[in-house]
Amino acid sequence: MNHHRCVLLVAFSFSLPHLHSLLHTLLLNRLIFCDSNVIYHFLCDIKPLLKLSCSSTFVNEIMITSEGSIVLVTPFLCITFSYIRIFIAVLKIPSAAGKRKAFSTCGSHLTVVTLFYGSIFYVYLQPLSTYAVRDRVATLAYTVLSSMLNPFIYTLRNRDMERGLRKLMARRKS
Repeated sequence: MNHHRCVLLVAFSFSLPHLHSLLHTLLLNRLIFCDSNVIYHFLCDIKPLLKLSCSSTFVNEIMITSEGSIVLVTPFLCITFSYIRIFIAVLKIPSAAGKRKAFSTCGSHLTVVTLFYGSIFYVYLQPLSTYAVRDRVATLAYTVLSSMLNPFIYTLRNRDMERGLRKLMARRKS
């Protein structure tokens, strides 16, 4: 990878989220809010804000669905395609121990990816009218839980951590 491509990737990674936020901020700015000013959520997310609007949120919902589909589905498909290729390569490993080691290495990452994308798809790829309490829990799963579990899941592969966890669990039983 050359320096120019690296700069482009970094610029793209920094600008896309800003443009994404700017788009939704501008679309929210044109709405009229005449209802309560209490957001029934743990954080200031776009769907709870749309629920407070008394004007039409049709354009906002279309943009969330279409742009969200692109922003969420594209990386998910890239990850899925990568895992299919990894799975095919692992199946070609002749030893059972090698296959087991490769699958255990990928399994922890796949767990976090499944938790993150499963909950984020659940929240953002459904109509606003169905937004309820369970969506707040799903939001916590992709914002807090996946980030919190990430270091824990990856350290489970560490043998010292695994032995320490077993000692702790044995101590708790007695």
